[in-house]
Amino acid sequence: MAPPHDLTPRRRLLLILATLLALFLAALDTLIMSAAMPTIVAELGGLYLYSWVFSTYMLSRAVALPIFGKLADLFPNRTLYLISILVFLAGSVLAGAAHSMMALTVFRAIQGIGAGGNFALVYIVLSDISEPEDRGRMMSYASFVWGLASVLGPSLGGFIVGWGSWRWIFYINVPIGLLSLTGIWFFLAETREKRDIVDIDYAGIVTLVTAILAFLTVFLLGGRDYAWTSPTILGLLLLFGLAVVGFYWVEKRAHEPILCFDFFRLRGFSTGNGLVFFASMAIFALSAFSPLFIQGALGQSPFQLGLVMMFLSFGWSAGALYCGRQANRWGEKNFSLVGGLVLIVGCVMAVRFSAATHLWICALALTLAGVGMGFTSIATLLVVQNSVDKRDLGVATSSHQFTRTLGGTVGIGICGSIVTARFSRVAETLNTADLQGSVPPAVMTQIQKNFENFFRPDVQQQLSAGARGVLHHAIGNSVIDVFWLALAAALICMGIGLFMPKRALGNRE
Repeated sequence: MAPPHDLTPRRRLLLILATLLALFLAALDTLIMSAAMPTIVAELGGLYLYSWVFSTYMLSRAVALPIFGKLADLFPNRTLYLISILVFLAGSVLAGAAHSMMALTVFRAIQGIGAGGNFALVYIVLSDISEPEDRGRMMSYASFVWGLASVLGPSLGGFIVGWGSWRWIFYINVPIGLLSLTGIWFFLAETREKRDIVDIDYAGIVTLVTAILAFLTVFLLGGRDYAWTSPTILGLLLLFGLAVVGFYWVEKRAHEPILCFDFFRLRGFSTGNGLVFFASMAIFALSAFSPLFIQGALGQSPFQLGLVMMFLSFGWSAGALYCGRQANRWGEKNFSLVGGLVLIVGCVMAVRFSAATHLWICALALTLAGVGMGFTSIATLLVVQNSVDKRDLGVATSSHQFTRTLGGTVGIGICGSIVTARFSRVAETLNTADLQGSVPPAVMTQIQKNFENFFRPDVQQQLSAGARGVLHHAIGNSVIDVFWLALAAALICMGIGLFMPKRALGNRE
């Protein structure tokens, strides 16, 4: 179905700006917290909940993605979009008013539900108002907004904390969110026919949410807070297995399943999602652990670190913009293969990092990895979207976004456990004869529990120069192992791309 006639060029432009503004808010809130968390912990306490302020946001966002995607095939997009923005703003106001870390963690979960709706709906709406051959350009705009948020997020968070209260990190969402909400309210018109009979798959939602939460929590806690063979992790894996079986049984019998398993028989749907899963594993492993190498092994300042990491965002945005504009000319499969190859080159450069590596080499490697991810993220999204009927566009789009989230979480979880295991073994050597008493027992406990604590200024001040040198070297060696895993994921990504249909448009292979 073509876009409606009442969607004039001016109205269409204003709608695009409103949807991208909502995406910018949700993306910014993912990244802006890192600079503010030390200040928040100092005021609210509850250091043991430090990581869960981030994790609950990510978990609730991951849960909301497929649910909003399915609902977008059943209900008007404008209604769902308004709900997701209002939920996000409510969570923002509550988080800004939080007086304990526990309350902040709960309110971040509410924010995450709204953010998940925004993430799903922005791609669905932009696809709905575009002809299939113009979708790539629209999707590239969304990727550009992601890149912009990744550059501005940490610096904006530092600015707000430095010149005001950390609470404005959340309150600033309100006026911007209301502006986006107004644009959605006035300019969003329905472009797809929805189901005549709405039958919500409640059992599917419950089993899917249970499976997602159990699976992602395993990779958030495994190898770090709990051993992989601990009763907690094994119990979560058992719960995940039971939930998956229950989800499959329910979906086979549901009138309107949250996810139709027949989609996986479509070559475009299965290869597109599979490719972006492993590409996300590679890119998120690089983006999460390159800072540890640059600041730890190379001993660079936070400013230099931030400057180098911006190249990954610039590469991703540039790759997405180019792919979106040229996908119809060169083909989605070609872009996926080239993207996989460029990602492999970036990972090969990363595994060759050493203490003598110059910063410009790090920047080049991350730029190439970003360009590769920009190509694959847009190309695979187009393949997945065009492999299904337009009436299932919501499920197809949100499945791609969810798979990206899943791949990144699994990649970071596995890599984090690798670094923690290696780093803990080296940290134990600090109390050898040469460095006897160089690390206070309380500090040693903090470092062994979570290696990121080593970078906290109050921890580093209690370490001797010799102890810091040993740990810097240990971090460098540990992170290289992570880069090898990223390279393996990039190679798998390239292999999957070989089986992708040549042209996604109109393809039902």
